[in-house]
Order: sequence, then C-alpha cells, then structure tokens
Amino acid sequence: MSARVDGPTSGAQPDRSSGSASKLAGARSGEHRIDRRLTPLGWDEAADLDKPPAPIPEISETEVPAQLRERIEALMSRYPDRRSAVLPALDAAQRVHGWCSPEAIGQVAAVMRVTPAYLSSVATFYDMLRTEPFGRRYVYVCTSVACHLRNAKAVHDAISDEADSQGLEDCDIREFECLGACDMAPMASIDGRYVGPLDTADAAEIVAALKEDREVLPGRGLTDRGFELPWAQGADTGGAQTDREADDGSGSSWARSGEHGTDGSPA
Repeated sequence: MSARVDGPTSGAQPDRSSGSASKLAGARSGEHRIDRRLTPLGWDEAADLDKPPAPIPEISETEVPAQLRERIEALMSRYPDRRSAVLPALDAAQRVHGWCSPEAIGQVAAVMRVTPAYLSSVATFYDMLRTEPFGRRYVYVCTSVACHLRNAKAVHDAISDEADSQGLEDCDIREFECLGACDMAPMASIDGRYVGPLDTADAAEIVAALKEDREVLPGRGLTDRGFELPWAQGADTGGAQTDREADDGSGSSWARSGEHGTDGSPA
C-alpha cells in the first residue's frame, strides 16, 4: 500500500515560475488575503520569540470601576491560585461592559496581575464570554438533544421572526448548545435567567417584554419563587394528566396545561 504524499515528492522542485512568484509577492503585499473564516487570526504566523514579554497593566494606571475591582478581588480570595478566578472575573467584567472588550480585559488583567493575552486566550475559548459587541440583552435558545426533541428549533425561529416583526434591537438571539436544563425543555437563557418550558406561542410575549424592558414570562423562570414544571404539577394533583402525556408533538403542550394560560399565568 502506498502512502499519500501531499507535498512535493522526492526530487520534485517547487514551482518557481514567474506566475508563481508573482502570486507569492501578491500574497506578501496583501493582494491575496487569507480567508479568516477558514484560518483563525494569528494561527498562520509564527511567534516572535525575540519580542519582550507581554506587560501586565499597572493597577495604578488602569481605571477600574470600584465594584468590579472588589468583585474580582473577592473571587481571587476563594482560590489558592488567583488564576482559578479568571472565568468568573471575566464574567463580572462582561456584566459591567456588556462584552469582554479590550478595556474590560485590561481592567481584569490589572486587578488579577496577569497579561491581557492570557485573558484573551480564555475568553475566546468559552462561547458565553463575548469578545465582540452584541446586543445589550440576549436570548440563547438551547437546541441540544433534549430541547431539540421538543421543538426547540421552531421556538428559536419563532422568537427570531417575532424580533424582526416587532423591530427589536440591541438583542442577541441565537441557538445555543446545551444549557444543562433538560428537565425544562425546550428552554432558553434570557439575560442569564433560565426560562421554560417554552412554546412558539411564547415568542410574541418574549420579544414584547424585551422591547419594553419588562421581566420575561414572570413565574416561568427556574429561580422564580414557586416555579414548578408543568408535569411536576400534574404529579402533585393526585395523578392528573401531565403536560407530557397531553403533548401531541406540536410543541404547544405548555399552552394546553390545565393550570396555566398561554402566557404562563394561572388560568
């Protein structure tokens, strides 16, 4: 069995024709640019080992909001190695700035005594840390297996379409890979608040609440006082038909629950 060779075979010479040379020159001059969608920025360039070490911002020269500094210092005090607090510290900065901007990363770096490059390497790995500005508010609809099987994609599309219809701005709406709340599928994280089970009929109210800066679907959040899943409610009422048993596969089971109206409020 012969092995496949992707580079020049033994004895072969690279093409050094004038056409090839002009292409190389054009690439060096920027005429032929690398598609960054295929090649992440920086991965195609070797590190400059002669450059001086990356500096750590001086806290005395960096303006950090007092509450953010206190929060980061409190987080660092929980761990024997201060770098263990990087994720919650970046999250705290994101809550202040709306995203992990260069300014936000610089502030965290100054307090934690690490380089901005180190923080950037962490922030670009985790999807919930945003390194580009998005909307002031967000709706992350879980479309992983459990939610997908309960019509989550249709819920996401309904919210997205309703946002366009109502002219909702400054809000990031997207599908998300597993938010870890399978028992309330289909669900979404709305500004960090887990809400569900959701239905396509909820889309209009979700968007309206976001647009009017109201709480989204009060009583339907995982941390809301008195929150119970509809099928748990059925079990508590002496074996009444549960929401799952009543589901006909259309994804509208919540609206048909005998104890709640279509907006999730008591009927």
